[in-house]
Amino acid sequence: MPVQVIDGTPGNLLPSYLQKVDLKYLQIGCDQASKYFQGTVILSYPLTKLVNGTEFFKIVLQESENSCSKTSTINVLFFGRLAGDCGKVVHQGDIMVVAGFNVAKSPSANEDDRHCCHLEVSEDAGSAVYIYAKPSIVTASETASMPVAPKYTYTPLNHLKGGTIVNLYGAVKFFKPPYISKGTDYCSVVTIVDQSNVKLTCTLFNGNLDALPKIYKIGDIVRFHRIKIREYNKQMQGITGIGFASLTFDGTVGAPIVPRTSSKSYSFTEEEQKTIEELRMWAASNLSVCGPTAKLSGVQPMLFFDLTCQLVGKAEVDGSSFLLKVWDGTKCPYPSWKVLVEESDLEGDKVLIRRLRNLIVDILVYDNHVKLAKSLKVGSFLRIYSLHTKQASAENQPNVSYVEFHLHGGTCYGRGIRVLPENNPDVKELKAFMDSVNLTEFQSVESMSSMELDGIFGNLSYQSYSQRCQQLSVTVLTDHQHLDDTALNTILNSSVPQQYRIRAKLRTFKPEKLCQSVKLYCSKCNSLQEVPNDDDFDLILRDCAAAAPNPEVHNSLWYDSAVWDTENQGQRKIAVHFVKHDELLQEPEDTLIMVQGGTLKEIRKLSRRFKCIIPVRSTEEDLELLDLSAPFLLQGKIWHYGCKQCSNQKTIQNLSSLAEEEPSWEPTEIAQVLGIEPLQYVFVMKFTLDDGTGALDAYLFDYEKFFQIPASEVLTSSLLQEKMEMIMNILCPPGTKLDDLPWLECFIKSYNVKDGMEQQVCYQIYDTMVAEDVI
Repeated sequence: MPVQVIDGTPGNLLPSYLQKVDLKYLQIGCDQASKYFQGTVILSYPLTKLVNGTEFFKIVLQESENSCSKTSTINVLFFGRLAGDCGKVVHQGDIMVVAGFNVAKSPSANEDDRHCCHLEVSEDAGSAVYIYAKPSIVTASETASMPVAPKYTYTPLNHLKGGTIVNLYGAVKFFKPPYISKGTDYCSVVTIVDQSNVKLTCTLFNGNLDALPKIYKIGDIVRFHRIKIREYNKQMQGITGIGFASLTFDGTVGAPIVPRTSSKSYSFTEEEQKTIEELRMWAASNLSVCGPTAKLSGVQPMLFFDLTCQLVGKAEVDGSSFLLKVWDGTKCPYPSWKVLVEESDLEGDKVLIRRLRNLIVDILVYDNHVKLAKSLKVGSFLRIYSLHTKQASAENQPNVSYVEFHLHGGTCYGRGIRVLPENNPDVKELKAFMDSVNLTEFQSVESMSSMELDGIFGNLSYQSYSQRCQQLSVTVLTDHQHLDDTALNTILNSSVPQQYRIRAKLRTFKPEKLCQSVKLYCSKCNSLQEVPNDDDFDLILRDCAAAAPNPEVHNSLWYDSAVWDTENQGQRKIAVHFVKHDELLQEPEDTLIMVQGGTLKEIRKLSRRFKCIIPVRSTEEDLELLDLSAPFLLQGKIWHYGCKQCSNQKTIQNLSSLAEEEPSWEPTEIAQVLGIEPLQYVFVMKFTLDDGTGALDAYLFDYEKFFQIPASEVLTSSLLQEKMEMIMNILCPPGTKLDDLPWLECFIKSYNVKDGMEQQVCYQIYDTMVAEDVI
């Protein structure tokens, strides 16, 4: 049987021919038929299916013998029947033995901080799995008040220290519902407080939406296990790490203490129940737990509020907006707009929508919220956060006003959508109220808002919205959607500084050679400079290679040195210094090396093998950095430079402080200990924008947000260069008349720049990005 669940200690019932292998000895291409790996399950993902229908299950195993090592955890991927069997019986904390696996390179090693390889397990490979299950503690279906054996220590928020992993409790002071991050993971931002009156902002990531805390409102109580604490700008922050887990509880005093979690098992004690009750009482007196909630019957124009409602219909409007038809059992006191969509595009019970027509409101959801809106199931209950009401009037009947409902893009002020479960107390209350509503009463009175104005608002909503829909914008706005469009001629005649939302066309742009748009920027002195070319760096390296390495500075407590002669190059010597951690060398892909005497070609070859490279030269007493005309750090194909004016270089010995801890070799940390003010790669371009009323030049100053391409990678990637060129050909097709150019929606801000004795007005694009369908 390929999967066996065993009572007893690891090693029971294992075939005698199997030999244990440690993570540090795993190699791609070696025969693992007679090997097994043993670890503890610290994380499991939901059982799913691949595109071809094969079942797929993923877990993370931690090697207990080397749990302090950075590479003590590894991803294990199960396929086919083994995936289905394991997905049903594996729990966090189980000890698992995997035999007869395949070893492959992990594509996510740099992101998840785990082993550079992963294990692939399937019946086709002859794999076998042995699970030594730990006794079940509490399941999600059992009551939360059962005492359990494990006892955790919880840290008050005023006792947190950077670089630690802790367990903690807190009351939610602010939160952002989960949203898609720049990668594939979901992200949620939560600020919590406790009786110490100290707040902690936590940024939580997970590829599984259900694994993030199920927070529904301010005042909810959360319990975080194994959350990483780091210090940034003299403030503590919390981030997800290996084994992170959470429970969420209703913050209402007296409410049942039932945890919200997707975990199959969790521990919870009577002592913790007391902790929650005390935190509830404290939060009720010290937190403003009542957010800006409102019923539809209580909305006013120009209001931002949270709405609890039921979804009865939905439809796609365009690529950057989506329609939700919702109701909460009450009637909006103002006539509300009706967004025109084809009946065939509208999903939902048409008979029910007709019956509820006087109670339904149309909400337009924009930009980053569209993907989630599309996935919502008709009939589900929602809480929509920071919903905006806006008053408008009909162009053909200016005396008739109506209210529009918008969920703008971005995540500011906690903006977003959350699906509420049917057992949520607010949903139970809402359903009971909806069941009591006399729909006949609302159907019998064909009021102005439901009958006479239907045609007006139908045309009106189309007219007011058609400016956005006439031609789908090739850009989207990431914030401030409450701003109205402003004509360029108005902007040109307005005072400075100001912020505007515009809709215009890109007439020309500079530089035409897109690679020339990448510059190096110092955020301290606001200087811009060109990116040095390869020949300049190679010349600096060759000058340094002329001096032989000083053997007096070879080998140290924190690095080992190796020196060899080059062939047919005048006996040139190359010295490589390998930085150690805990007096041990790391795997090459985790190692920082310092190189002296190498040419550009040789350093590039080393950068394909080692994580980071610092070019150095030797003095009589120590190693030192090169002149800052050269990069101070090479990380793969990305070269990191420092500002000559703002840097205050320190001795290379300062790197030893980073090597003492578990080194991540982040460029910002390396720059800090070496006294270097790092330069950032940025796009700098000049756009000439025209909306028919006027034209102005606006500067694009961006790292990676606008194009969704990192400026640091463009110069070394032909694929990214082609992608950027394709994007610009869509934004500003060559040889196209102005009338035929696509529309760009942008935010721009005006500011003054001193040019000698004169003031010059400039404009800059911000909080704007190229639409996904363009990319």
